[in-house]
Amino acid sequence: MLMEKERKELINYGKKLVNENLTKGTGGNLSIFDRNLGYIAITPSGIDFFEMKDSDIVILDLKGNIVEGEKLPSSEWQMHLKVYETRSDISAVVHAHTTYSTVLACLREELPATHYMIAVAGKNVKVADYATYGTEELAENAVKAMENRKAVLLANHGVLAGSNDLLNAFNIIEEVEYCSKIYCISKSIGNPIILPDAEMEFMEKKFISYGQRKSNKDN
Repeated sequence: MLMEKERKELINYGKKLVNENLTKGTGGNLSIFDRNLGYIAITPSGIDFFEMKDSDIVILDLKGNIVEGEKLPSSEWQMHLKVYETRSDISAVVHAHTTYSTVLACLREELPATHYMIAVAGKNVKVADYATYGTEELAENAVKAMENRKAVLLANHGVLAGSNDLLNAFNIIEEVEYCSKIYCISKSIGNPIILPDAEMEFMEKKFISYGQRKSNKDN
């Protein structure tokens, strides 16, 4: 079976989406792109993450052809492929129907820099123009609005995030949802103060070196 490790990762993080209230039911989808192999492992359409088996994961090539798998891929497979085609810095994608991020998406309102953690996704998070789910138009709209960023709100739909691996893509979804919640609550009380672009650019640079550094023993 191709991409065995990636299959397990996708199922585990799919369960985490549900357990952490980042999506409901079979909503949302995840994928990993092995750039050396040239194949994409993506979750199947309409199967509960807690019922999903390794063999249910679908393997695609960059043209959308099924290389391995008996199930249909996620209805948003075109959006995943479009991200990988246009973004060499992204090798994992997570799409979810989060609550507060989707509230902003339904308002067609971008997530501004009200909290420095938004910098994990960029200076802000834009809203892609609306298009029917599962269409090439939605894929194109998402990639356009996600330019120079690692997340995008999908109008009247949800949120999409991409990064170098699935852990980071999932973390971006979490942070965007948290920051969306903070923004929505802040707006209900008053007028949130937006951090300047210069500060957000500085934060983006700081996040590059954030976390534990490798010692010589790790090499």
